[in-house]
Amino acid sequence: MAAKPDTTMIVNRLRRVEGQVRGVAQMVEDDRYCIDILTQMQAVKAALSRAESEILKRHAGCCVAEAIASGDESEQRRKFGELIDLFEKAKR
Repeated sequence: MAAKPDTTMIVNRLRRVEGQVRGVAQMVEDDRYCIDILTQMQAVKAALSRAESEILKRHAGCCVAEAIASGDESEQRRKFGELIDLFEKAKR
């Protein structure tokens, strides 16, 4: 079974992030200028944030939407609770 287009996009984005992280590690090993390393780390964090946003959109568009469509109030509360918990963790 082939991966869904959004899955492929997310996996490709994460693989690019993986390469960026390896590049940052190499920069540290090569004793590169700290500001250059920090700049690359900011780029890694931004790329991870974009991937996170895509996965969150996917969750809202599929998992949460399915819970709403199901009419099952306990499932709706559970999905909403998961999102609240996620946002609470992000604030820490």
